[in-house]
Amino acid sequence: MAQFFVVGGEYADTSFCDAVGGGEEWIGPFNDYESAKKEWSRKAWLTVDECTTRFRIERIDTDTPPPCTD
Repeated sequence: MAQFFVVGGEYADTSFCDAVGGGEEWIGPFNDYESAKKEWSRKAWLTVDECTTRFRIERIDTDTPPPCTD
């Protein structure tokens, strides 16, 4: 079963690679994409004027093992 999370926060610069303030914020899980999108929209609009803040939706499938990164 897939779960959805809203992930993001403030980053060091607009490359959005290095999160500041203790790392990325994970909000969720949400059982469906639409619920996650609603929260993503709320968080995105709260920070719309902050150019180094970004949020995205991550889909985690708990029935599938994570991909090998070797």
